[in-house]
Amino acid sequence: MELAFDFLKLLIFIGVIQSLTMKTTNLISCLSLSIILVLTAACGSAEYSSEQDQEALMVGKKEMYTKVKLSTDLGTLSEKQEQMIPILIEIGKIMDGLFWQQAYGDKDAFLKGIADEEVRSFAEINYGPWDRLSDNASFVEGVGEKPAGANFYPADMSKAEFEASDLEGKNSLYTLIRRDDSRRLISVPYHEAFKEELIKASKLLIQAAELAENLELKRYLLLRAEAIITDDYRESDMAWMDMRTNQIDIITGPIENYEDQLYGYKAAYTTYVLIKDMEWSKRLEKYSALLPNLQKGLPVAPEYKAETPGSDSQLAAFDVIYYAGDCNSGSKTIAVNLPNDEQVQLEKGTRRSQLKNAMRAKFDQILVPISKVLIDESQRQHITFDAFFANTMFHEVAHGLGIKNTINGKGTVREALKEHASALEEGKADILGLYMVQKLHEQGEVEGDMKDYYTTFMASIFRSVRFGASSAHGKANMIRFNYFKEMGAFVRDEATGTYKIDYEKTAEAMNSLSELILKHQGDGNYDGVQILVSNNAVIPDQLQSDLDRLAAEGIPVDIVFEQGVEVLGLANSQQ
Repeated sequence: MELAFDFLKLLIFIGVIQSLTMKTTNLISCLSLSIILVLTAACGSAEYSSEQDQEALMVGKKEMYTKVKLSTDLGTLSEKQEQMIPILIEIGKIMDGLFWQQAYGDKDAFLKGIADEEVRSFAEINYGPWDRLSDNASFVEGVGEKPAGANFYPADMSKAEFEASDLEGKNSLYTLIRRDDSRRLISVPYHEAFKEELIKASKLLIQAAELAENLELKRYLLLRAEAIITDDYRESDMAWMDMRTNQIDIITGPIENYEDQLYGYKAAYTTYVLIKDMEWSKRLEKYSALLPNLQKGLPVAPEYKAETPGSDSQLAAFDVIYYAGDCNSGSKTIAVNLPNDEQVQLEKGTRRSQLKNAMRAKFDQILVPISKVLIDESQRQHITFDAFFANTMFHEVAHGLGIKNTINGKGTVREALKEHASALEEGKADILGLYMVQKLHEQGEVEGDMKDYYTTFMASIFRSVRFGASSAHGKANMIRFNYFKEMGAFVRDEATGTYKIDYEKTAEAMNSLSELILKHQGDGNYDGVQILVSNNAVIPDQLQSDLDRLAAEGIPVDIVFEQGVEVLGLANSQQ
């Protein structure tokens, strides 16, 4: 320890010399980092410099999540289907480990350095030391800001360096950017960077395929086994879209690009293991046939809706029995629209998967309690699960509408809007989902009172806004809230602290925002989207005060799962 403090003196001296031209705050940061490095070297693992500081960082964290047991009725499954589930869950565990590497780095070393069990548990929920529901604020003493590019890029890489580099596949969804021995940037394909883990997952997919009695599922599993070791996913995506009669499903691999907030280029590993609700799915089938007319009716000029969605688009309801990786980090996904490949979408459409059991848990334990605090008493009867389900479902449908390629030669919308593409896409899906509910309601295809959908939509903004404004979904929620506020779609009663929806103005705001977003996407208007995000993707003080009231009432922000073969009662089925 004496040697460590001698080293500390040396580092402090170096810090002072290097900081002579720095501002005082930079000097302090330099000295703080030196102290942390020495303590780590002396003790063999990270220790908090102040127990009180660490406790302050964790205030209110424990209450943010409520536990939900993730299960479903497996009584309709065959013996081989039951045997398949533990194998699929093992694949999920592999993808979970890969996401840790993408989001943070060395999971085991990091968690080993956390002595406090509560902090360690919260780190596991967040896949690192940054609170995903609080704008990625660090909750571990001594840890700095989360890199915008997570661990997809070198921490010391600048945008200018990346953009000036001439690297094959640098914009690919499936490459890591690293440095070679000469400190030059290189791109490393996922299938090389994670070769050992992916080969293991591939073998498990083949093992599951051997048990598959459904031929559509068997073909998909075999193609996916090949895809994850080659980073060529298109054929397996096509096969996934061809599945109609399967009862078991798995979505696995590098899927969404939300974790990359530097450019939005890199896809993160994830897994959902799903059991299809055959009855609910059949009830939803009729909506797929209505998509072409919904596309034609979008409230925007013809050139912004000229693309035709794939005719094979599907709607299906599932109970999810295992989450892993990206989808399990922070706020939990309750509906999925895939594949993301624009070519597959144009040829085949997409499948909108509603995760019914997770959705119900969020409605009962979070949305209903929120409405009792923030929605005007006279409108609370309009908060319904059917409206929540429909709004969520058509959010996913709306991902397939609009335009995927810019109208002026700027490439795909995703390429043109870069790091803002995901946030604007989520904003589009939110607002067009409500637009489609209204149109289908007018046509008699959706039942119930339209006020149910508008009121539940507004209450859902309060639920989703609590995820913070740092994620793509968070930015989309804030853009919508602030835009609706400016349009007078709701008013806040100062006496009761509740919000009352103006249904007529809500419809006007919905149409106006739909047009704005679709035009920005079609034009590939990066600068316009930058202004929209800068001005609107923020939480106003009054809203934050109201969100704090929800926390004071003990209403959780999101859910965390008890899941796995033991929860499902399949412990004896493990291979």
